[in-house]
Amino acid sequence: QLHVVESGGGLVQAGGSLRLPCIASGLPFDRYAMGWLRQVPGNERERVSCISASGRVTHCADSVKDRFTISRDNAKNTLFLQMNSLKPEDTAMYYCATARIEHCPGAAPSAYNYWGQGTQVTVSS
Repeated sequence: QLHVVESGGGLVQAGGSLRLPCIASGLPFDRYAMGWLRQVPGNERERVSCISASGRVTHCADSVKDRFTISRDNAKNTLFLQMNSLKPEDTAMYYCATARIEHCPGAAPSAYNYWGQGTQVTVSS
């Protein structure tokens, strides 16, 4: 019934760009904040960015500021992550997830309840 599906990952050379879409269905999409999180094998999952339900407020990790942009199209139940100037250290599995409230919660992954399956982003040097 409820589905969260992200895509758009792939292999890209350092300095390149990717855009990740995430489609969420089976919930009132425009009532919940959404986040992008990533995980490297052996590391804890970390929040990359978050956007409020309205789309008016966003947050992002210091490591991706000025390079990544989160956005959403509530009419299409779609979340996006535009990634520019990619670096090898951005290589990770990227996850789209729903928050439990309208505003961006804290950065802890436990603040998010429904998750996509992940899409792999690999940046070559």
